[in-house]
Amino acid sequence: MKHSYDFVAIGGGSAGFNAARIAASLGKRVAVVDGAKKLGGLCILKGCMPSKTLLYSAEILHLARMGKEFGLKIGSSYADMTAMHQRKNRIIAEFAQDREKQLINGKFDLIRGSARFVDPHTIEIGKGRRISGRHFLIGTGSKVSVPSVPGLAETEFWTSDDVLELDFNPKSVIVLGGGIVACELSQFLVRVGTRVCLIQRSPNLLKGHGPDAAAVVEQAFKDEGIEVHTGTHISGISSDARGVSVTFRQGKKTLRRTGAYLFNALGREPNTSGLGLDAIGVKTEPNGRILVNRWQQSSVSHIYAAGDCCGPHEIVHLAVQQGELAARHAARFRRLRPINKSLLLSVVFTDPQIGTIGLCEKELREKGVKFLAASYPFDDHGKSILMGAKYGYVKVFADPKKGRILGAEIVGKDAGELIHSFSTALAMGATVCDMLRAPWYHPTLSEILTYPLEEIAEKLPLRGGQRETIWAFKH
Repeated sequence: MKHSYDFVAIGGGSAGFNAARIAASLGKRVAVVDGAKKLGGLCILKGCMPSKTLLYSAEILHLARMGKEFGLKIGSSYADMTAMHQRKNRIIAEFAQDREKQLINGKFDLIRGSARFVDPHTIEIGKGRRISGRHFLIGTGSKVSVPSVPGLAETEFWTSDDVLELDFNPKSVIVLGGGIVACELSQFLVRVGTRVCLIQRSPNLLKGHGPDAAAVVEQAFKDEGIEVHTGTHISGISSDARGVSVTFRQGKKTLRRTGAYLFNALGREPNTSGLGLDAIGVKTEPNGRILVNRWQQSSVSHIYAAGDCCGPHEIVHLAVQQGELAARHAARFRRLRPINKSLLLSVVFTDPQIGTIGLCEKELREKGVKFLAASYPFDDHGKSILMGAKYGYVKVFADPKKGRILGAEIVGKDAGELIHSFSTALAMGATVCDMLRAPWYHPTLSEILTYPLEEIAEKLPLRGGQRETIWAFKH
């Protein structure tokens, strides 16, 4: 059968755009179908870039208010929300315009409209137009989830979209959830002057990370004035002219908190409900997440998925990798390898930040992998002390025989930048000794990584000459 296109990407975000770019570079006839009001994708328009722009503004304000600690007399500092909002819009507009140009000028057809499968090889776009494809890539992203919490659906609430569009300073906000979005934007709100109460169901914040990391972030939040409640069960939400009330149980206590606004940050779910996947046999989880194999193929082999709509992690660089892998697999690219899950990199942009790569301690124990671990605190490191950045630690995991790096966790100042020191090492199968052979400048934040590396190296069955070589390079 002759199809309209060899490869059709549904969604022009990070996954779809990069899949289309690769497919076109391999000589395929490609289309990108996108029904969003604005082109650009979640990361640029409503996710990574606007949130990090605002978080950085709030961090500068926070540092200004800490002037006395550094021997500085800084006058009144406050958030001009209108100006902050306008700056964010200018920056995001530039990013969005660049992506729009890439989509319009790409070596593929850009078709505007929402897609729905009418059969496994045909989609309907809008009302009436149909195109066929030999292969499809679903990259429709995610949307805000509204879980069945008593009173939530009946109460007016903000989503992350609303918080990112704020041009005024809200007096008080109740935040539901303790994931990455909830934590990052709660800290943004408290730093611009909002009273924040965060209510989390799980025992710890950031349940995808270890309890040690969560404890550091929670303490920092409390020190900045955020009221944090973990291990809760919400029994009711209501609102009136004065604002919103949330009643919840915590242990044996029943508590009630009120605020001017409610922020629903209870997570996101795959944006797949309107695609007609059931009718064509594409299997999904109950929440709509598309099930895929290691090549990003769904249960219908010529239909691929990438990014938030299939997971397992909502990370942009992973969505890009998945989209590119799907395009190459569809084109029968030779010597193709699946994504190496042991190199998973993740960053939480709270302050202190959390950066992780590779296997964490819990995963290593669950897999029965033997390992050595060592950590070192930021509050005992020269550069972080003089910066007033004393929250957190560096933790490294390595093979006990040769010291090959298995994973790392950094909680602290600029952890998102520091964690990349382990990226190349992990990808190349390097050991702690390999990393210690490199020079580490003093005094830098990066230098803190050497202390757990040295501790592990001392535990390895190395010959004396090897130890002397490491020591010479390090010192």
